[in-house]
Amino acid sequence: MAAKIGLWVILRPGPYICSEIDLGGLPSWLLQDSNVRLRTTDKGFVEAVDKYFDHLIARVVPLQYRQGGPIIAVQVENEYGSFDKDKYYMPYIQKALLKRGIVELLLTSDGEKEVLKGYIKGVLAAINIATFQKDTFKHLHNIQKNKPIMIMEYWVGWFDTWGNKHNVKDARDVENTVSEFIKFEISFNVYMFHGGTNFGFINGATDLGKHESIATSYDYDAVLTEAGDYTEKYFKLRKLFGSVLAFPLPPLPKLTPKTVYPSMRPSFYLPLWDVLQYLNEPVISDKPINMENLPINSGNGQSYGFILYETAICSGGELHADVQDTAQVFLNETSIGILGNADQYLNIPKVRGCQRLRILVENQGRVNFSWKIQDQRKGLIGSVTINNIPLEGYTIYSLEMKMSFFERLHSATWRPFRSSYLGPAFYIGTLRAGSSPKDTFLRLLNWNNGFVFINGRNLGRYWYIGPQETLYLPGTWLHPGENEIILFEKRKSGSYILTNLNPSFKTVL
Repeated sequence: MAAKIGLWVILRPGPYICSEIDLGGLPSWLLQDSNVRLRTTDKGFVEAVDKYFDHLIARVVPLQYRQGGPIIAVQVENEYGSFDKDKYYMPYIQKALLKRGIVELLLTSDGEKEVLKGYIKGVLAAINIATFQKDTFKHLHNIQKNKPIMIMEYWVGWFDTWGNKHNVKDARDVENTVSEFIKFEISFNVYMFHGGTNFGFINGATDLGKHESIATSYDYDAVLTEAGDYTEKYFKLRKLFGSVLAFPLPPLPKLTPKTVYPSMRPSFYLPLWDVLQYLNEPVISDKPINMENLPINSGNGQSYGFILYETAICSGGELHADVQDTAQVFLNETSIGILGNADQYLNIPKVRGCQRLRILVENQGRVNFSWKIQDQRKGLIGSVTINNIPLEGYTIYSLEMKMSFFERLHSATWRPFRSSYLGPAFYIGTLRAGSSPKDTFLRLLNWNNGFVFINGRNLGRYWYIGPQETLYLPGTWLHPGENEIILFEKRKSGSYILTNLNPSFKTVL
C-alpha cells in the first residue's frame, strides 16, 4: 500500500515495539514460564523470536528497495538502551535479520542518553527526543561521527493515562523545532503524525511506582487527530514545508465526514451472574491460576479481558490476595470491596454457613516499557488466604469477550433496563446509523467504567475519571440502519449513550 501511494518505509519489526500497547507488542503466552527472561538471549525467548522472524521476514524480503519495493531501512528492535539486560541480545537480533535476507540500511532507536547502551557497532544509531537543545546530540557524537543524524521519533505530543491530565504540546514549539531540523539538515520522523486508538483490550500501561493504564484514545495531540482531522500543527508544518520545497504541495485531501446520531438508552441488561452459563467451560483448579497459564486457547492461555474466580468460604476474617490489576470482591452477588496492586487486604464480614466468594479481576493493560514487562501476569497471582489460611477449590471463568461470546448472548433472556442496577452487567441497545454511516464520538453519560462493543467488536474502555470523555467510533464499524451496542459496565448503570461531532477531554481533573 505504501508503494502504491508513493511512500518509502522504515520498517520496525520488533519483536518488541513499545507503542504503549500491551506488553510492548509481545504475546502474553511468553509469560507462562517465569524463568524465561524477555528481550534477552534466553533460549525460550529467542526460539519465539526466530519463529516469528521466520514467518515475517520471508514476506518482507521481496518488498525491500533493492528488489523494487518501498522498504529503505529496517530498525533493530526498539529502545533497547532503556532495557539493557543482555549485551548479546541486540547483535543476535541484527544477525537474525541479516541471515533471513534483510539487505537495506539497519538502524537502532534510543533516547538521547540511552543510545550509549542501545547502539550496535556498524549499525546507524538514531535517537528519540521531545525537544531540540544544544547538547541533544552529545552522546550520539561520542559513538558515531561523520554519519547523518537521524531522529527516529520527534515527539510532537504525548499519550494519556487514565486518571491523569490530557497531554498537549504547543504548535509553535513544534513548528520552531522542525524549522531547526531543516536548518541543520537533520533527518526526522514525526511521532505521531496521525493519532491512533487503542481499540479493544490492546492498551499498555506505565508503572513508575504505580500501575497506570494507557487511555483508549492515542490521539497524542498529533499532527492529524485520532480521527484523521487537521490540527494547528498540521497547517503550521504544511506552511513550513511549502516554504522550503522546490515543488508545490498537493491539494489538501477532504476530511472524513462526522455526524451526531440520536441519543440512546439501553433496552435490556444482564447481570454478570446470568451470563456465566454462556461463557466457555470454566477451569476447575485447587489453586488460583493467572490468566496466562489458564489451560485454554490451545495452550496459549488468556491474553486480555477479565477473569472470575469462585470458591466457597465458611468464615469471615482478613482476606489477602495479590491481584493484577484490580478486582471487585463479592459474597454471592453482593459487593464487599475492591482489591488492587496497592490494596491486597480486605475484611470479610461474618458469614452464615458457607457462602460463594467471587473475585472479578480486570487486566487493565500490561506494562509496555522497562524491565517490569517481566512481571506482567494478570489475575490472581499466588494463593488467596483468609486469616492466613489458603482457600482451595476454584471455578475459574475466562471473560475474553470475543465476538463468539456475544453471538451466544443473543439466546439469553435479557431483563428490561433499569437505571439503578449496581454491579457488573451487560447493557444492550440500538444505534441507528441511517443509510450512510459516518464517524462519530460516543459519550457515556453518567456511566462509570467499562467497555463498549459495537456489533460484537470491542471499541475500548471508558472511565469517568478521564481525561478521555468520548470514544472514537469509525463509520466503517457501523452497518446502514440498526447497529447493536453493548456496554459491559463494572459498577453501576448510567443513563444515555450520546454521540458528539468532536472528541472531548477533561482539561482539569
